[in-house]
Amino acid sequence: MTSDGTTLHHEKTVFDGWRSISISLYMTLVGYGVLVGIPVISTAWVNLLGFSEVEVGRVAGADLGGLSLGAVLTAVLVAKVDRRLLVVISAIIAITANGLCTIMVEYEQVFWLRLVSGFGGGIYTAVAVATLGASSKPARAYNMMLFSFAFSQALEMNFLPQLSMNGIYFTFIICFAISLLFIRWIPPRPLEKILDVEIDFEEKTGGHHVEHKHVPAYVPWLCLSAIVVTYVNIGAYWVYIELASANSAADPAWVGEVLTWASFLSIVGCLFATVISNRFGLARPLLVTLVVQAGIVVMLADGINNTNIIFSVFMFNFLWIFIDVYQMSTVANIDHSGRFAALMPGAQGLGQIIGPNIAASLLGMGMGYSAVFVMCACAALTAMMIYAFMYIRLRKTIPALADAS
Repeated sequence: MTSDGTTLHHEKTVFDGWRSISISLYMTLVGYGVLVGIPVISTAWVNLLGFSEVEVGRVAGADLGGLSLGAVLTAVLVAKVDRRLLVVISAIIAITANGLCTIMVEYEQVFWLRLVSGFGGGIYTAVAVATLGASSKPARAYNMMLFSFAFSQALEMNFLPQLSMNGIYFTFIICFAISLLFIRWIPPRPLEKILDVEIDFEEKTGGHHVEHKHVPAYVPWLCLSAIVVTYVNIGAYWVYIELASANSAADPAWVGEVLTWASFLSIVGCLFATVISNRFGLARPLLVTLVVQAGIVVMLADGINNTNIIFSVFMFNFLWIFIDVYQMSTVANIDHSGRFAALMPGAQGLGQIIGPNIAASLLGMGMGYSAVFVMCACAALTAMMIYAFMYIRLRKTIPALADAS
């Protein structure tokens, strides 16, 4: 509730059922599997397939770029086409591409196959994210998603390094296939197709009345733009953090342990984000978080050692939660058709294309990892400025949305 006694108001729908929430959560974990496990997967591409550091950036960008393309297509279709059909088609695409990766291992072949796999994963993930966003409390749904990510990320960091390259691909194949067994749990159609919010006004007499307010079209587009820029930072940092550490004074075994245990900071981050957002909303903590994240990323530009790597990685995982909860819930609060919500994985994927590829180019020019981490920090600060502009505008027009929790 804001200072003027207003709150966002949503009624419960079929999207709040435990089946819809459960299958959507599972699908987001599978769909984002490459994203959260990319440090380990990138290292596997280097050690098991012999790719160079520059090639890894290109392949990772293709995989996560495919995610973006698939999500963009889904945004066009999600309000018109049966979501169950989209999931079946996307899972088949991802399963086929991952299967072909087990027999086609040259750089050019893997590059295109990961693009196709990412495309299928993008459709699959976008449907799941849009379905979560259609719940009456999207912030809570996305917090549950990110809370689950903490466990899946820790599992991937610990489990995937023990597998062969083909073992990693087969793991993804099995996970996609399992979701098809529960396809009927996905609601096939959206309930709304308008960009608006319901504002619950608390009157002095103790009563309430609800009004509809149209949300300017620039709001979701600003959010999506900020997501892109945010994931330029996240993409480049997360793709190269383990490889950067391998070329530093830090102990490789220590770095592996740090990456595994740091994922559990996301759990603390989820809980902390909930407490903070209930009191201050999501926007103001986000602005502070982006500034702090820029600082903990750029600190590695002077060199990586056992001390600063643990602080940077732990804080990165902790702060990541604030960013994604706010970004996702803001879009979901204003768009229950799923069109903009489905674009969120696309925005994340686009940032994941740009970030690793800029980093790969910087490394290709011999500028080293210091330049990569400076670029990451600049991206975080740019996202902060976009959100600051949006927050100031919304405070003047729809305060309940600006300070929503």
